[in-house]
Amino acid sequence: MTGSDVSLPDSPAESPSTPSFRLVYVPGVTPSKWVRIWNERFPDVPLTLLSATPAEAFGLLREGAADAGLVRLPVDGDDLSAIPLYEETTVVVVPKDHLFAQVELISAGDLADELVLHPLDDTLGWEQPPGRPAMERPETTADAIELVAAGVGVLALPQSLARLHHRKDLTYRTLGDVPQSRVALSWPAADEAPDLVEEFIGIVRGRTVNSTRGRRAEELKGQKQPRKDQKKPARPGGAKSGGAKQGGTKSGARTAGKGGAARKGGGAAGGTGRGKSAKPRRGRG
Repeated sequence: MTGSDVSLPDSPAESPSTPSFRLVYVPGVTPSKWVRIWNERFPDVPLTLLSATPAEAFGLLREGAADAGLVRLPVDGDDLSAIPLYEETTVVVVPKDHLFAQVELISAGDLADELVLHPLDDTLGWEQPPGRPAMERPETTADAIELVAAGVGVLALPQSLARLHHRKDLTYRTLGDVPQSRVALSWPAADEAPDLVEEFIGIVRGRTVNSTRGRRAEELKGQKQPRKDQKKPARPGGAKSGGAKQGGTKSGARTAGKGGAARKGGGAAGGTGRGKSAKPRRGRG
């Protein structure tokens, strides 16, 4: 298990009084997009990533060493809550010179004569894996990949794990009509999810800042309020002084009334627009 602090460089140093969020994730799951959104939205809350095997991830959540986890279903126990996020395509890994490398889609029936490796850390939850079983199950997916490269058999697994264990001498093809791995967000079960967990749930579900729930929602909305006020600044000088200073038709008409329309070339045009004003009629009387 490894850990890495992915908070922004200018984030405050973590201390007992500084909130932080610890996210564990299993191999094949890529949390980078959600972490980026978290750092943009909550730069004052450092997010620490912890990489762990599926079994270790559930243990970290139960022990309180992680606040939430990106795991693979099923969750082993009622003491953990989970919401499904997405399903992964299942593929079969084969040597590049294998017959299956010549096609794009393989069915479970196509594996009937193949020795299909079934590692102990398998994430597909087979009721009955296709093909012929090996005499002994590999300890890990990495061990199974080595056996495939040695020509011992083939391996069915989620596409993200096939990419994670990529080798130049191996390739993979989509495997249809078989179980698919489901990725979920999990956290210790409680009547209500903790505030920071609720915020991360909002991120993985695509909530915007305006629809954010939890402890930080009102803070974020409060930060945006001054910007809304700045969109409509007060007009310089106010409405009363603005009318007098602008050399529009009204000021032209008043000038013509005092000094006569003939002496002001602009006043004649102004008088045409204001021909019924009271001041010119009193001047002629």
